[in-house]
Amino acid sequence: MCADDTLVPRRILLVSGLSGAGKSSILRILEDLDHEVIDNPPLGMLDDIVARAERPVAIGVDSRTRGFDASAVLEAVARLRVNPNLRVELIYATAEESVLLRRYTATRRRHPLALHGSIKEGIEEETTLTAPLRAAADLVIDTSDMPPPELRQFVESRFSPWQGGSAEGLTVALMSFAFPAGLPREADIVFDARFLRNPHYDPALAPKTGLDADVAAYVAEDTDYLPFLDQIHAMLQLVLPRFVREGKKYATIAIGCSGGRHRSVTLVEALAQRLAAPDGMGTYQGSGQWPIMIMHRELARQGLGAWRWARKPTGSLADEALPPIS
Repeated sequence: MCADDTLVPRRILLVSGLSGAGKSSILRILEDLDHEVIDNPPLGMLDDIVARAERPVAIGVDSRTRGFDASAVLEAVARLRVNPNLRVELIYATAEESVLLRRYTATRRRHPLALHGSIKEGIEEETTLTAPLRAAADLVIDTSDMPPPELRQFVESRFSPWQGGSAEGLTVALMSFAFPAGLPREADIVFDARFLRNPHYDPALAPKTGLDADVAAYVAEDTDYLPFLDQIHAMLQLVLPRFVREGKKYATIAIGCSGGRHRSVTLVEALAQRLAAPDGMGTYQGSGQWPIMIMHRELARQGLGAWRWARKPTGSLADEALPPIS
């Protein structure tokens, strides 16, 4: 914890999104992370709630909220951001229409905007109603193919107590994934490593992953591996500082291959090592260093590894690893 807590802006999270997309789950996770959680208060009470709170606050705001209006929510966000003692962020939870329909069918719940119509009509109306919030959100969480443990890991990685300070400015997540399992919906930039030589066809290497030295060496022997890594690094040197200038707080850089076990894992590990090095580019002027997180999506789903920090954020829990996916 900082020597003077008054120097650390208090986090205020407004959590909105589509009904059935996981907003309530996100609020429960934030409550476990010691946020004071208030779900669907009248919009006119937001300023008073924030003024009275003594801890980080997470406020659920959606179409069920009394007096809901997207422009009013955005005005409240802008008003709260004027206070330098607050760190205000807008989170938007979403999912594909087919997924939302399936969830409503499974739970037999009624959509809040479809009391006399179809669930599909309610989803479409809510999508339109909340579109300005999605466009303005600091973080959009698409839960379409995100199981509950992965959602918890995702939220914890961004909003645990070690993320409470303002010093980092940008959290960079480097993610490996498998293209057949779908593109990471949270990715800001995606690279395709499927052109590199594939360890999958070597019987001795196929059961292993890019975390194993012999697999990484095999991938790195491809003559195009190093130029590809160099060019990804160069692009991030250009793009990430611009993200910071635009006020972006999270950047997810995804690298995919066929199985998400070998080539993409090798590249993510190598890129993380570069960015976290003392002479890397994971810094921004006058404030310190960007936290850099490694996420191997397919390995985590297979129970072969958890997400971890390549460069830890500052804060009271900075020396602790991310909790494993349970």
